[in-house]
Amino acid sequence: MVVQASKQKAKTLKKPAIDVVLEWFKTKQWDPFPFQKKTWSAHAKGESGLIHAPTGTGKTYAAWAGPLIEWMDELGKKPMPKRPPELRVLWITPLRALVKDTTHSLRTLVEDLQLPWTVEERTGDTTGSIKAKQRKRFPSCLVTTPESLSLLLSYPETKEAFSNLRTVVVDEWHELLSTKRGVQTELGLARLRLWNPKLKTWGLSATLGNLDIAQATLLGTNQPGKLINGDLKKKFEVDVLIPKDMEKFPWAGHLGGKMVEEVAQQIEGAGTTLVFTNVRSQTEFWYHELQQIRPKWKDEIGIHHGSIDRKERKQVEDRLREGSIQAVVCTSSLDLGVDFSPVDQVIQIGGPKGVARLLQRAGRCGHQPGAVSRVICVPTHAMEMVEYAAAREAINERRIEARDPLRSPLDLLAQHLITLALGGGFFSKDAIKEVRSAWSYRDITEEEWGWVLDFIIRGGDTLRAYDQFKRVVVDANGLHSVESRIISRFHRMSIGTITSDPAIEVKFSTGRRLGTVEESFISRIKPGSNFYFGGKLLALKRVRDLTAVVTLAKRGKGAIPVWGGGKSPLSSELALGVRQKLEAAGKDIFKEKEMRALRPSLELQTMGSTLPKMNELLIERTDTREGTCWFIYPFAGRLAHEGLASLISYRMTRLEPMTLSLSFNDYGFHLCSTSTKEFNESDWRNLLSPEGVVDELLECMNLSEMDKRQFREVARVAGLIFQGYPGARKSNRQVQASGGLFFDVFSKYDPNNLLLTQSRREVLDRQLEVNRMVSTLKRISGQKIVRKSPSRLSPFGFPLWAESLRSQVSSESWSDRVKRMSQQLEKSA
Repeated sequence: MVVQASKQKAKTLKKPAIDVVLEWFKTKQWDPFPFQKKTWSAHAKGESGLIHAPTGTGKTYAAWAGPLIEWMDELGKKPMPKRPPELRVLWITPLRALVKDTTHSLRTLVEDLQLPWTVEERTGDTTGSIKAKQRKRFPSCLVTTPESLSLLLSYPETKEAFSNLRTVVVDEWHELLSTKRGVQTELGLARLRLWNPKLKTWGLSATLGNLDIAQATLLGTNQPGKLINGDLKKKFEVDVLIPKDMEKFPWAGHLGGKMVEEVAQQIEGAGTTLVFTNVRSQTEFWYHELQQIRPKWKDEIGIHHGSIDRKERKQVEDRLREGSIQAVVCTSSLDLGVDFSPVDQVIQIGGPKGVARLLQRAGRCGHQPGAVSRVICVPTHAMEMVEYAAAREAINERRIEARDPLRSPLDLLAQHLITLALGGGFFSKDAIKEVRSAWSYRDITEEEWGWVLDFIIRGGDTLRAYDQFKRVVVDANGLHSVESRIISRFHRMSIGTITSDPAIEVKFSTGRRLGTVEESFISRIKPGSNFYFGGKLLALKRVRDLTAVVTLAKRGKGAIPVWGGGKSPLSSELALGVRQKLEAAGKDIFKEKEMRALRPSLELQTMGSTLPKMNELLIERTDTREGTCWFIYPFAGRLAHEGLASLISYRMTRLEPMTLSLSFNDYGFHLCSTSTKEFNESDWRNLLSPEGVVDELLECMNLSEMDKRQFREVARVAGLIFQGYPGARKSNRQVQASGGLFFDVFSKYDPNNLLLTQSRREVLDRQLEVNRMVSTLKRISGQKIVRKSPSRLSPFGFPLWAESLRSQVSSESWSDRVKRMSQQLEKSA
């Protein structure tokens, strides 16, 4: 749909443009907030900046009215033109799902003001006919994604089409920051500023701690900015459903199933509810459990996560907008700023893991100025109640996590330079200056730049014998361009940084597509067996050509799919809050109802062990049937604890030969051995030393396999691996084989290859959080080590012990074994 130009003849503006906008606000019975007026004023002065304000307070109109006022001021007393102005505003949003809602919001203001502007969208879902029409003449405002912007930059004619561009707005900047998609946006903005030196850039964000860095990353190194903080003291309420019968020895996942009835009652008491979970498998579980206890809800609740087919998700989104659905069980796929105004309440299943995440989800309801955003939290583990109490306090004090930009990802730079070579070509001297204006590449060295150029021109040291890797040619004048039509086509089909592994499609025999599951999961399902997916109980008929053909199962139970990489670690901000709450409990201070509910468990913890203070590290030693168990509690998040567990166990084996088993969670880690060696204070200080962490991790962990998996992502972004044409994608095994081959060749013949260096850095930073590991060990070096030897597992140690049982083979189910032990410990206590 396109906004048509007004049919009124020779219409002119009789009032100042700002008054026209203010009158529109009055018709809506709204009063503009000060931060909105500040943004309009800054835009009129030609300034750029970042708008930071709570969800639902009007950031969109703050950024959108400015360009409209500017155009009306330029028009002055002249008659309103009948033809829409050419592209003046580019609106970048992180998700395709947001594009439609954003486009609708922008059109509403244009239509109400009767301006002859057109507002259109352009994503991977846009039809070829609309794209062809846009190539002839772009709309006044184009709503798009980072990937679609990069694709547009690969066409030489885009420079002329964008010649009148005045403003770029980047929505949900906090979601893009610290990701490769954010860096991709930075590079795109650097090119647009080169074309239009007076270009104004505005970012919109709701949940960020490091606003100065966020703004600098958005605006680049050459553009000053104005930070507009719309702190409207929006009210957020965090309520928690306390389990009626809670074990004193908590273990992960146990409480979740017990709370289904309470959650159903909460849904019944509201209009429309979003039930957020932290992982897709949890979404499938909760949707199924709610259907089991409320069979009449078959058509009243929906399910939404990233692996469900886009058409299925769109139907759920449309019903949310209409207010014709009672509840949707979802993951972060509905976190972002789609304005589902009919949503009455939000329920969070499990620990929030981060303050920003809880704020973002709470903001899905009360999504209008002055409204209270309330989230109801449901624990799946008793210790998560400490997280809720800590999160509520952090929200009240506006302590939100920082997000740091990435540093010079060379795989993405290689992709971007090929895009520039396609889009009219580039000269090296000019291009490095342009790239360095992007914040993430401000410190790129001449060596790194030269290496990337050699990689895209000659294939680097190891691939120069193969013509398909000589993607860019340099003419006598030094112009870098792409001449091969095949390379051009492959590159445009591969633009982007989203590199999830190919998965198995799930389809009915009729051809209807339901979505995707991972190969590793479907390989464990036998034909004729059932599994849950997309809220349906399905029976697997066969797997062929990367497709699982299914039918609806008539009865029975089924397996719930598990997707890799689903668990988010406890954020550093929330981890600090948890430690503070536990120290307060150690002083017999139980202010929050969540802490009072957990009091029996915490009192048991103090009876056999202790609650660590902020300046203490608690280490417990307990003898069990499995051997000598050490429990260490740094409260640094599960990713950092995974690396710390491997590091400390490696250091232990250097003191004395022993075999160790490991387990970890967000609060600590567990090491178990048949050795009876005693470790004194000095031993623990050496074991927990922050010195030599990276080198020892390289020795003690299977980083080679982790590197190889990460390298596949780097190789795809850099353009080494072509994943196939739409509808004929390569299988996961084919992609693994291709990535593995490149990794092995580079490792053997080109060990200094900078893509190998990058994949190693990403493993250490993203998968192991090595910086957090080092900072945790440095913190521990200044803490008092408190060693305790409880005769039985403590409430803190029990969930870690339970986690260690998962890897053991037994005829008894894991949950039965854990439950029995929990009952025995409670009885003993």
